[in-house]
Amino acid sequence: MSRFSRRFPFFWERRATIQDEETRPLVPKETPQTRPASSLTYLGTDDSSESKTDSSSSSHEEQSRMFLRPQTHTISSLTDCLLKFVLFSSNLLFTALGLATLGLGLWGLFNKESFTQEKLDSIGTDPMLLFVFLGLVLSLLCLTGCVGAVRENCCLLRTFSVVLLFLVAAQVLAAIVAYSLQGQITNLLRTGMLNAMVRYQDDLDLRFITDEIQTGLQCCGADNYRDWQINSYFNCSAPGIQACSVPPSCCVDPLENGTVWNSQCGVGAQLLDEFSAQSVIFLGGCLGSISRWIEQHSGLIGTVAIVLLGVQLIMLIVATRLLDNIQWNRTQAQQRMARS
Repeated sequence: MSRFSRRFPFFWERRATIQDEETRPLVPKETPQTRPASSLTYLGTDDSSESKTDSSSSSHEEQSRMFLRPQTHTISSLTDCLLKFVLFSSNLLFTALGLATLGLGLWGLFNKESFTQEKLDSIGTDPMLLFVFLGLVLSLLCLTGCVGAVRENCCLLRTFSVVLLFLVAAQVLAAIVAYSLQGQITNLLRTGMLNAMVRYQDDLDLRFITDEIQTGLQCCGADNYRDWQINSYFNCSAPGIQACSVPPSCCVDPLENGTVWNSQCGVGAQLLDEFSAQSVIFLGGCLGSISRWIEQHSGLIGTVAIVLLGVQLIMLIVATRLLDNIQWNRTQAQQRMARS
């Protein structure tokens, strides 16, 4: 009976009194092994909520980071665009200037037929070659800077920076040498002007340059008007009407009635004494006039030199900064690709 009551308890008996080691409760205690799937799911939901909370916080931090990253990238992009615009516009301007100088030099060479067989031997002393050389160097250098800035080419930007740095250093060194060797430079100018006077009738370019200097500075010859004895046509022993004469650009008033150039105004001027000649021609030499002009315009010359040097330094700094930014952006992109 007792065994029967233990197996089938009466409903009025307390459950605690009948549950022993042989019987099992109607509703077993929940253990990890006996827990229902729904309960496990519910508990798993609690764990997932915690993971969701952690993931939401991490995603919030990631969003905040992503919110800050575009600002830095935008600032960097604006800086790069500004540097590229400054470098491109300035180089484009100087490229146009270089091409104009190159075109002027080539036009002068072809207009004078300097490439003919008769004039090919003396082409090395043609002043138009200086315009060709300067225009070619300037246009190529600035074109390299333009293309390097637009295409973000590190090789072109590095070449542009190195060449520009070399030119800036050469200009500074030339200014120091010119200031310290003024006597030697004066002798070089005298030698150059005397050579131009010797070839006055043979070279139209040297003739034009000499006439412009003498007319603009109101001078005659290198040191004085008697320097024209060095020319074979103006020498007093030369045959012809131009013997003991000077070019019309030495005359005080080379124009008759203000319209016609009098090419005979300097005829026989070397035979006159200084008192009589001063009313007809300029007595002073052009070297002294050049020295006085430089002294009078030293402030303007210094300002122009400083401005040109400053523009070159600014272009050098901009090119170097743009090159650094391009390399840094590429390094960052490679690192992001490596992480991903």
